[in-house]
Amino acid sequence: MISRNLRHLRVFLAVLDLRSLTLASARSHVSQPAVTQALGKLEDQAGGRLFERTGQGVFATERGEMLGARVTRAFSRLDPALAALSPRLCLTASSAQLSALIAVVDTENFTLAARNLGHAQPTVHRAITQLETEAGQKLFERRRNGLVPSRAAATLAQAARLAFAELEQAEADLAEIDGREVGQLVIGALPLARSVLLPQAVAEFRARRPYQPIRIVDGLYDDLLAGLRRGDIDLILGALRDPAPIGDVVQERLFDDRLAVLARRGHPLTEARGLTAEDLAGHAWVVPREGTPSRTHFDAFFAGRPGGGPKSVIEAGSILFMRELLGRGDFLGCISEAQSVAEVANGLLQRIDVDVDWPSRPIGLTLRSDWMPTGAQKLLLERLRSAAREYHIL
Repeated sequence: MISRNLRHLRVFLAVLDLRSLTLASARSHVSQPAVTQALGKLEDQAGGRLFERTGQGVFATERGEMLGARVTRAFSRLDPALAALSPRLCLTASSAQLSALIAVVDTENFTLAARNLGHAQPTVHRAITQLETEAGQKLFERRRNGLVPSRAAATLAQAARLAFAELEQAEADLAEIDGREVGQLVIGALPLARSVLLPQAVAEFRARRPYQPIRIVDGLYDDLLAGLRRGDIDLILGALRDPAPIGDVVQERLFDDRLAVLARRGHPLTEARGLTAEDLAGHAWVVPREGTPSRTHFDAFFAGRPGGGPKSVIEAGSILFMRELLGRGDFLGCISEAQSVAEVANGLLQRIDVDVDWPSRPIGLTLRSDWMPTGAQKLLLERLRSAAREYHIL
């Protein structure tokens, strides 16, 4: 693993910039042997030489350039947040202190933060005290129900998370040079993605990268978005929001989708045509949860009816649950058309003909706005885009 020793990484960047151990030593205020020692440790962790020493200076290898790009990105996130508290923190803050800060911001409790980090509680408390002393201000307000981070503390914790994520990305980049598969891909999957695009894309990806760790995270949109912004999730696949939820993420449309109304085979309504909101309001439904784009379109279908929408509603985003429940009675289900394709094709469910022109919903990728994917992440993105094109054609 690439060290999170911030001083060593700053020394490395100084050598990269100045192409001289002597000049880097002066800029970093450490001895030249200390510079050599720091580089040696980094080269051991990076799996090879970071610099070539010549009579004209010290020049970065491919490995050094690759690591330099990630470390530069890490400090570009971290240093503004440190400097906003105190310029000295850029020189004195350690990764251990920042890890403690992140843990306390997340748990709002020293004891829980220490447990999560595997440290003693006084160690975490001391790390926060050191940051507060250097910053000249309190980072947390002590309340009866826990510790509330100041805005500056929350900003620094977020910056540190993303900086550490860049260093993890660096490990994956360096492994690419040696033909190794390092670094877990983490995909936030909304319901449609889990049953349509993602299996195809992951199968194609696995044929090229047989050992790359992959984790699929199911969850509600807001939870996945929080994970994406923290750097815990690489991308979200599913229905896009209009407008984009916040300025530090970008959305990429892959294709458009619409809703479909489903029922078990043999349902009394399967032979009917042009069903209206009045015809359908009295039935029991399985529908997407409130707040999702699908639910908004479903509710809009019944909005003009004097009696309002259906009174018997179960909220569920799982096509598996919907299929099993619809098979046990005269329920109706409303779900993404893309999710319904396999169920209808396999004869498990049947489409109901409804007199409505459902609005289209853009389906695609949500990414951090300044994200720089690794080689493996680029390949996964290519496979997702390819799978979307094939689906759209079909």
